[in-house]
Amino acid sequence: MQLWLRTFLTGTILVSVSVSAWDYEGHRLINDLAVTALPTNFPAFVREAAARERIQFLSGEPDRWRNNRERGLRHAKNPDHYFDFEDLADYNLKPEDLSHFRYEFVAKMAVARQKHPEKFPAADPKSDADQLRGLPGFLPWAINEQFGCLKSAFAYLKVFEQLGTPEEIANARANVIYHMGVIGHFVGDASQPLHTTKHFNGWIGENPRSFTTKSSFHTWIDGGFFKEAGGHNRAAMTKSIRQARALDPKPASETVSGEFKAILDYIHTQHLQVLPLYQLDKDGKLTAKDAAGKEGKLFLEGQMLRASHFLSDLWLTAWQQAPVDVFLRAQLTQRKSDPNRK
Repeated sequence: MQLWLRTFLTGTILVSVSVSAWDYEGHRLINDLAVTALPTNFPAFVREAAARERIQFLSGEPDRWRNNRERGLRHAKNPDHYFDFEDLADYNLKPEDLSHFRYEFVAKMAVARQKHPEKFPAADPKSDADQLRGLPGFLPWAINEQFGCLKSAFAYLKVFEQLGTPEEIANARANVIYHMGVIGHFVGDASQPLHTTKHFNGWIGENPRSFTTKSSFHTWIDGGFFKEAGGHNRAAMTKSIRQARALDPKPASETVSGEFKAILDYIHTQHLQVLPLYQLDKDGKLTAKDAAGKEGKLFLEGQMLRASHFLSDLWLTAWQQAPVDVFLRAQLTQRKSDPNRK
């Protein structure tokens, strides 16, 4: 076992036993099932026990950033965990108007706020200390940018494996593992329908269907339900795993990559499950200790499986599409030809 992985594994085991609930255990499971879905020709180091544990541990990393009390960090990182489709209407935007450029989206929001300030009241320091109210969130961009990081990591790993030292190869592989784990968190967030809607913690506003308005609803879906239901049915979920499929790399336009379109479509598909989720609760099918809760459990586990499938597809696509890092190759080739050059 490589030294860096053995060191990380020792530390992560100590942490994982003291943390439970879907926010961590569910994310761990999503990442682990995604590894299971990878084809046999995928780089073998990813399947090493320590690497697999590291990928699971890193599924919780973005939540650790968000849980920090530093307001600047929370302001920057919190919106990466959600995308409320309903809020686009206030900005006169539709999903098809969005590009893979995060700050182009920010600019469009700024223009809308200037034109219609009445729709966007000033932040209240007491109730909105992180100044995030009214932001739809940046989950599509968080996934897309992490995909780019992973693709880059594979690009330079390929060069280091040809021309690098054992230490450089180990470091490059560690970076691949890191980005695989972190992107998994955001893909997992998107599979939880409440991360795609303004009704993220009980129904707000007009409520003709009399859905729950309890502010504990999000916590119940994230972890309370599975805790009361005895955990996830890992064996059944593993049997339902399909092998990863590379995404279509063809761009939809100059500002919408094929991956970004697939990411946005994936998140929107999960958004369509918001109403069914609330209906399950209304029908009493999210009661963990009741036989009626079986349908709710299958629904939530199905969402997690969708995350594992899409995550594995992203990993496979990043590996297959990663170009050779031409600059790095030139540098290492020159180093190899000059023994005195460090």
